[in-house]
Amino acid sequence: MGYGRVSTRDQNPDSQRDALTEAGCDRIFVDKASGKVDRRPELDKALDYLRPGDTFVITRLSRAARSLRHLLDLAAQLREREVDLLVLKQGIDTSTPGGRLQFHMFGAFDEFLRELIVEGTLEGLASARARGRVGGGRPAVLDAHGVEMARALYEMKGDHGERRYTVQQIADRLGVSRATIYRHLNSDKAVSA
Repeated sequence: MGYGRVSTRDQNPDSQRDALTEAGCDRIFVDKASGKVDRRPELDKALDYLRPGDTFVITRLSRAARSLRHLLDLAAQLREREVDLLVLKQGIDTSTPGGRLQFHMFGAFDEFLRELIVEGTLEGLASARARGRVGGGRPAVLDAHGVEMARALYEMKGDHGERRYTVQQIADRLGVSRATIYRHLNSDKAVSA
């Protein structure tokens, strides 16, 4: 039995699905949800489908668990139901004593890394707020004058009513990317389809 998860609607689960198929999974369930989300309907379906003697296969520990506590609860549930866990990318196989030990070590390490990332993000946001910037992020590439210039160049017409400058030409002239120009023009709904 295989299970995969991608965190956003835009991510593609094909690589996980391919790895699970190659590992010999008869059925594969995939959720599209953030790792922090409690509700994972496909994980619930996969767990309901499992029978004693089955192997629950995932590509990484982080695909199935939200936290170390959740991971340990999942492992206990699988063990109670006589279902083994196989984690492909981390080489964990709970059908062996070494695999069970490795499972617990990797789970603790994964949670530690997640907590470090969250801690670093919170420190960065606090530092930005202390400097008067709310929400962090990069400073604006174009100031108000640059935005006005971009808008004026974009709206300039040629002899036959066509646009005199392309977005690329405006970006080159102002020394920014096309995406920056589009972002500023779209914020005023100035760009027509």
